[in-house]
Amino acid sequence: MRIGMVAPPGAGKGTQGALIAAHFNIPHICTGEILRDHVNRGTDTGRVVSDYLDRGELVPDEVLCDTIHQALSDVIAAGGDYVLDGMPRTMDQARAIHRVSSELGMAPDVVLHLKADDETVRQRMLARAAVEHRSDDTEPAIRRRLALYHQMTEPILAWYAFRGILVTVDATRTAAEVGREILAVLEVLRPVIRNVPEKMRRPVDLTMLTPAMAQGS
Repeated sequence: MRIGMVAPPGAGKGTQGALIAAHFNIPHICTGEILRDHVNRGTDTGRVVSDYLDRGELVPDEVLCDTIHQALSDVIAAGGDYVLDGMPRTMDQARAIHRVSSELGMAPDVVLHLKADDETVRQRMLARAAVEHRSDDTEPAIRRRLALYHQMTEPILAWYAFRGILVTVDATRTAAEVGREILAVLEVLRPVIRNVPEKMRRPVDLTMLTPAMAQGS
């Protein structure tokens, strides 16, 4: 399967992306890790990226699109399946990824939306900062990143929903609970998703099941 991910910062994209990659034995393309590697190695790209990350701002589209194009090209040799997290973060990026991935025959089959409220992800990022000492997990940077997510990234969800490939899960639960639900729905979709014509695909919102299940228990 070819899987994309959209979520606010701190919602667990990296954790769930790694879980999906290991479960299905597919490459995990994490744009954040790729960019931080550039920063750590002091490359030209890393020096550009560092200033944006420290301010909690979005990295320029051209840098990200070049990164994704190279990553998807590398994945083709590994069989063509992947899980991508960390991008897109803007509508322009979403369209650019769709264009690039379609040209390579690598368009995503499913886009996972990890849904979480601001306070939950704020607390998670502050806890992460205490352990990892990441420069982009300070209070001012977190506020800026969440504001950018609501302004720039959330509109992408409607675009993916319209295309019928969006699957929304409740990411406020434990990582294990979220992971089990994600893997279960992907296992159901995997044998059939590419046989369903695009015009017949519909978005799936699993967050609607949680209150109903709680009431029935």
